[in-house]
Amino acid sequence: MPHVTSKVSSATPASGGLDLGTLSRIFFKNQASRKPSNSPPNANTLNYDISALNPDNRLRINEPPHHLHIYSHKHNTHITLTRPNRDPIISVSTGNIGFRKAARSTYDAAYQLAAYVLGRIQEQGLISQIKELEVVLRGFGVGREACTKVLLGSEGRVLRSRVVRVTDATRLKFGGTRSKRPRRLG
Repeated sequence: MPHVTSKVSSATPASGGLDLGTLSRIFFKNQASRKPSNSPPNANTLNYDISALNPDNRLRINEPPHHLHIYSHKHNTHITLTRPNRDPIISVSTGNIGFRKAARSTYDAAYQLAAYVLGRIQEQGLISQIKELEVVLRGFGVGREACTKVLLGSEGRVLRSRVVRVTDATRLKFGGTRSKRPRRLG
């Protein structure tokens, strides 16, 4: 009978089985202890990928994530929640929630916008539909930092566990068109 190299501890959570954290630690400890050598591996040793034991992982294998697009520029912040096929569900900007003119470009406006969007997601019952979420950041305005603070704060506690990827889609030009002339103040 083959010998398994990992030892499973007898500590079990209240659910009755081993939790994913314990199994992951065992797996990674086992992977780290393997040393590459020129000799063939022992025929009595088996190494298992235990990530498939988590029922959540089995359900999400081929399911693409929803997207939360955060576009923040110098004058405004736009947030759009889309389905996996990129059809919009919620699309709002700071002007839609009552900020006008120069107030749209502030940190506070972007923070309130992100909190408003997360509230609408909960209001409309979209939490059950969103199994995985990809956050797509674009632009370098103040709204970028404000939206990440909301996701990491108490308002984002429901969606935070569903975030699987954070990407940056800021457009960069290589050469490109001629820049606007700098303002001369004074």
